[in-house]
Parts: sequence; C-alpha cells; structure tokens
Amino acid sequence: MKRYSLKAIDHFTKHVFGDTASFNWLVNNGYQELVATLDAIRDDKVAFNYLMSNKHIILAAFVNAIWDDSEAFKLLWRAKAFEWAACVNIINGDENAEAFLKRIKKEQYVLLAHAIQSRIHEDGDRNIGPVGALKSIFDIKKAFKKEE
Repeated sequence: MKRYSLKAIDHFTKHVFGDTASFNWLVNNGYQELVATLDAIRDDKVAFNYLMSNKHIILAAFVNAIWDDSEAFKLLWRAKAFEWAACVNIINGDENAEAFLKRIKKEQYVLLAHAIQSRIHEDGDRNIGPVGALKSIFDIKKAFKKEE
C-alpha cells in the first residue's frame, strides 16, 4: 500500500476544491492516482479503471466505500488503511472518525474528507454522480412512460 505524505494529501484536498496549482503539483510529482480518485468519486469510469489497472486498490476501495460498498470498506480495514477508512466514515457523517484522525495527528485527512463531502453535495446539486444519474434515469423513464 502506497503511503502519502501529508503534503500530498494537502494538495489533494486543494485539488478537490478546484485549485489548479495543486492539480499541477499532484501531476508533476507523480500523484496522478489522487487526481483519478477524485474523478472516480465523481463517477468517471475511466478514472476508476485507471486506479484498478495501476493497482491502486486502496484508492479504488476508498471510492467504492464512499458510495456505501461495505466490502470495499472492509478491504480498507483489513489493509490497515485506517486514514482512508476514517475519511469514508467522516464523509458519511461519523464524528468519531474525525476525532480519531485528529488524535493521531492526521488532520489533513479530516480536511480532505470534508472537501470531498462538500464536492459530492455540490455535484449532487448539479445532478452529477451516481445518485444524480440514477435520479435522471428514473425521471427519463417517467417522461417516456405512456399515460394511461
């Protein structure tokens, strides 16, 4: 499992908020998988395939765990990827996970979790992402449904 410096996590967090300089820093310093992680969270299948094909299994599990895949969460736990598991829990509303990360001096992951949570909500407001896509599919079905 690849370990990320707190500086890399900080740049990832800034990238989640749309900071171009941090995007460039991640790419120029060999952290393309973190860029792909955000895209995969936002339901980009190519980005998710990039994570899988380049053996970034922890990050792929992180993406799936955010979207309530309990097996992916268990994989994070078994791999001792506690920071990523705690991030998932924060994103899904667990305040104890935030306290855990602060206690182990990994507050950058707390900031990352809140940034991702904010981005998911922002995307949801624009009907982007898995939930919005499903909602759109059901709305399309209703639009084409014959009135009886």
